[in-house]
Amino acid sequence: MPIFDRRSFLRLGTAGLGAALLTNGAAARAPFLGTQVPAFHRFMIGSTEATVVSDGPLPLGKPAASFNGFAAGEITQLLQGNFLPTDDIVLEQNILVLNTGDKLIVFDTGVGTSTMFGPSPGKLPTTLVKAGIQPRDVDAIVLSHAHPDHCGGLVDADGRAVFPNAQVYISSADFNFWTDEAKLGSQLKPFIQIARRNLLHLRDRVVFYADGQEFLPGVQALAAPGHTVGHTMFMITSGSETFCYAADLAHHYVLLLENPRGEFVYDTDAKQAASTRARLLDMLAYDRIRLMGYHFPWPGVGHVVRHGEGFHYIAQPVKTVL
Repeated sequence: MPIFDRRSFLRLGTAGLGAALLTNGAAARAPFLGTQVPAFHRFMIGSTEATVVSDGPLPLGKPAASFNGFAAGEITQLLQGNFLPTDDIVLEQNILVLNTGDKLIVFDTGVGTSTMFGPSPGKLPTTLVKAGIQPRDVDAIVLSHAHPDHCGGLVDADGRAVFPNAQVYISSADFNFWTDEAKLGSQLKPFIQIARRNLLHLRDRVVFYADGQEFLPGVQALAAPGHTVGHTMFMITSGSETFCYAADLAHHYVLLLENPRGEFVYDTDAKQAASTRARLLDMLAYDRIRLMGYHFPWPGVGHVVRHGEGFHYIAQPVKTVL
C-alpha cells in the first residue's frame, strides 16, 4: 500500500489517488443497495425504555413557503451556515414509544394513509414492528395535537383502529377545534377531514388531559399553545430523570431555534407560538432537560443551550449498545 503525504495527495488529486489505490486491489463490483437500516432507535429515560420509530420524512419544499418572520437573507444564511440545502426543507417524524414496564405508550402517530405529504411518510406501522413493537400491545396513544402528521395514523384505510387496545389522550381544546364540522367550509378543510376521520372513529376511547396533569404514570401534560390551540408538550419522569417530549415546539432545529421568534406557516397563532417557544426553550436550556423534537433530525434527541438571542440544538450521541 503506498504512503501519501499531503503534498503528494494534492499533486495526484482525487482522481489520481483513486487510480493509485485501485491498482493495489480488486475493483468493487457489488451493486448499490439503496436501502437504510430499520428506522428505530432505543435509549433509556431513568428505568423506562424509550424507542424512537420513524414515520418517514416530510418534504416541505422552498423554505420561504413554510417559514415567516425572518429578515431578508436570514433563512439562506442560517441554512448555509449549518450545511443544509437552501432550496428544500425536509422534516423528520420521530415517534416516541415508552415502555414503563407496566404500560406501552406511543406519542403521536404520523400521517397514516394520507397522501397529503407525498409517498415518503406513513411508515409507522412498519417501523413499529421492525422495532419489535406490536400495535395490539400498545396501551395508550398520546397526541400532542390534532394535525394530520400527528393524529393521521390512528385508523387504517378501512377506518379500523391501528392500535386496537389503546386509549387515546388529547387536549379537549384541540379535539374540539379540529373536529368542528363548521370548519369544513374553511381553508382548514383537509386538516379537519383527517382529524374527524381519525378521532371521531375512536371517540369512545378518547380521554382528555389537562395542563399540569399527570394523566399516565410519569407523564405530565405541559400546555404549549400557538402551533394549535391545545398543542401540548409532555414531561416524562422516571427515577431521577426528567425528559421532555417537545412535539412541535419548534419545527426546525436551526431556523426556529436560532431565531425562536420566527414563524411557521401552519401555526394557528404564530405570535403565540413564537412566545411559547421562546419561553419553554429557555426553561429547557436553563434546567438542562434532555428533549426530543418530533421534526428534528433523526432520532431527534438532545439538548438546547442559549446561543446569542436564540438557542442551539446539540444532538445526543447515538449509542449502538444500550
